[in-house]
Amino acid sequence: MSEMERDAVMNYRPGPQSELPLEPGEPVQAVFVSDRRRYWTDHAAMAGIGAAAVMLILPFFGKSGQIPIAVPAVVIAILLRGAYLASEQFARRWQLTDRRLIGPQGRRVMLLELRTARKLLGDVQLITLDGQKHLLKHLADSQGVIDTILAARDARAKVTQ
Repeated sequence: MSEMERDAVMNYRPGPQSELPLEPGEPVQAVFVSDRRRYWTDHAAMAGIGAAAVMLILPFFGKSGQIPIAVPAVVIAILLRGAYLASEQFARRWQLTDRRLIGPQGRRVMLLELRTARKLLGDVQLITLDGQKHLLKHLADSQGVIDTILAARDARAKVTQ
């Protein structure tokens, strides 16, 4: 019986089994994971924005009487979404090595190809020289993560010169 090849769809599953392996002699300097407090704070903010949007939009369509039902429905929907996706989000991690950032589902960013690292609320967006964008979500200290990544990039640049 022949051996089955792993389907690329299976690599969507979060966790270490979907990450690229480390190269020989490649040390992990830091690991970035989502913060539970930040995750739920972000979902609470989304619920608040959703509730406010419903309160503004429904009267525009003459449906003001539906606000008492719609607002809790939006809040509950967003909180259920958060509960449903929490295990997947907390299984994702980014590993910083002396050469690259290794992310979930086979993502990688070579440090010398990193052009920009910037804050987006509580997240960090990475942009490479060729325009690829990656997002590290729900971080407790996004500025600290940016500082760590940029310091590793600068150290890598000195080694290669």
